Amino acid sequence: MSSETSKYLKFGGATVLILVSLAYLAYTGVQESKSYYVTIKELRGMKGNDVYSKRLRVAGNVQPGSIRRTGTKVEFILIEQDQVLPVVYSGTEAPPDTFKDNSQALADGSFGRDGVFHAKGLQAKCASKYAPAKPGEAGAPGAEQPKSVTEVTPSPSGSMSN
Repeated sequence: MSSETSKYLKFGGATVLILVSLAYLAYTGVQESKSYYVTIKELRGMKGNDVYSKRLRVAGNVQPGSIRRTGTKVEFILIEQDQVLPVVYSGTEAPPDTFKDNSQALADGSFGRDGVFHAKGLQAKCASKYAPAKPGEAGAPGAEQPKSVTEVTPSPSGSMSN
């Protein structure tokens, strides 16, 4: 073999090795970040060891009075229709400010053999905060808007007044 052919083989081998390494890292990254959204009913109906090894996402409403905080760990119960699911959140961040009784929550983690969902991530939103305004309330369609201080209204005498 000539030295020029040897250079091309070394360069080609290094290129292939780098590409295979990048493909492996991309594949394992996708596998680790992949999570399956399931309802509480579907979670209860899952069979086999897959339910304990998969990363799952479960949503529901936080049962009033069920939130217990112990340091960075938070225990609560999710309700969806007639199904309940105990959840233990032990993530690195504090739960969001909107995480309260009756709020909608999305827990991201794994289901344990103890029947408890072990969440590493938690998202919440307060449904009442985003509900449309009721008729007659400030900001509701058809409700009279407050007048601006600088708004000029004509008086019956024809002169302008504030």
